Amino acid sequence: MFAQPRLLRVPPYERGITLGDFILPIRIGERTSTRQHHVALILLGVLVMAVSAQVVVHIPGTPVPATGQTFGVLMVATALGFRRGIASVGLYLLLGFVFPIYASGAVGVQHIGSVQGGHFVAGPTGGYLLGFLLSAATVGRLAELGWDRRYAGALAAMLLGNALVYVVGLPWLAAAAGLTPGQAVQQGLLPFVVGDALKFALAAAVFPVGWWIVGRRPSDR
Repeated sequence: MFAQPRLLRVPPYERGITLGDFILPIRIGERTSTRQHHVALILLGVLVMAVSAQVVVHIPGTPVPATGQTFGVLMVATALGFRRGIASVGLYLLLGFVFPIYASGAVGVQHIGSVQGGHFVAGPTGGYLLGFLLSAATVGRLAELGWDRRYAGALAAMLLGNALVYVVGLPWLAAAAGLTPGQAVQQGLLPFVVGDALKFALAAAVFPVGWWIVGRRPSDR
């Protein structure tokens, strides 16, 4: 699906290159192997998500807090692309089972769910966490196709990625909290619409500026 020409925003020879490939200075990149370069970017992505997750605003009437997690996931996936984005988000989710890197310093698999009385009980925010993987895969691939090089494309990719988080998160929330679909939307979506729009409108501007800087960077720098 993503290989269709109408989705391509860059020449074929630039496909797969993302802004993350230019984060490390050239001189440092020359001293490291390709694998080390990828691992460093993946770990840097985990750090960005862990830090952004600590930005938390508790909203009355909903069990889901407003956090910087989704913002961090979309920024990382856009910068790193499909494979590295998935790897970074997946590693972040796994490390969150052991280390306090989820929102508000939370830790543990119970955010996904737990077994109580022999039955699996889903955590209300688990769907959002799992939705990060789907979001990262989609946004990362669109970034590889050049969507992040223009403001409109970057904004469209981020809005789509954000929507995919809710596609997984809302049904999960409804099942976990015993809510109707309408109640899940009221508690798990509507309180965050304005904040999401502002965050991603601002974030979408970062990548075209970043590409502009890369285009002007001296080749020997």
